[in-house]
Amino acid sequence: MRILLVDDESHVLAALVRLLRHALPKAAQVESHSSPHAALARATEVPFDTVLCDYRMPEMDGLAFLKAFRDIQPQVPRLILSGVTDFDVLMNAVNEVGLYRYLIKPWDDQEIVAAVRDAAMAHLREEEARRLADERRAELGHLSREELEKQRLEAEEPGITQVRWGPDGAIHLDED
Repeated sequence: MRILLVDDESHVLAALVRLLRHALPKAAQVESHSSPHAALARATEVPFDTVLCDYRMPEMDGLAFLKAFRDIQPQVPRLILSGVTDFDVLMNAVNEVGLYRYLIKPWDDQEIVAAVRDAAMAHLREEEARRLADERRAELGHLSREELEKQRLEAEEPGITQVRWGPDGAIHLDED
């Protein structure tokens, strides 16, 4: 289970990391970033099972971050943590980014732990169901072994299958 936390306030991040590392299983990995841009860069490198971010951040607000994150890892449950209780903000969060949960600051420790755990477990169950369905389609001949392997690699390392090949079989690393 891999959790991504994003908040521009270091003391909030530290409190959330302590809370989740103490409450989640030992194997759970909790990664935190104070910069939404750094978190998005990391999301291109490592798959996550849940992301929780603050709504108000100076570099990028939580909705913009979660939209960008969704483009990188669309199946991952997205949670937002905010002191803002504005109904319009809540509706935008749900409608624009497919929010899994909207959590209010100051938070209740048990609510945060339960929301993060539930989101991560739901994602893991969905991934397992998708993997089993793909294996079955491959067995029935509806999905090639190559396509199945490509999906597995993409799940492990997002973006790895997005290779630009040249007509001579060379791999192109940049636009030129």
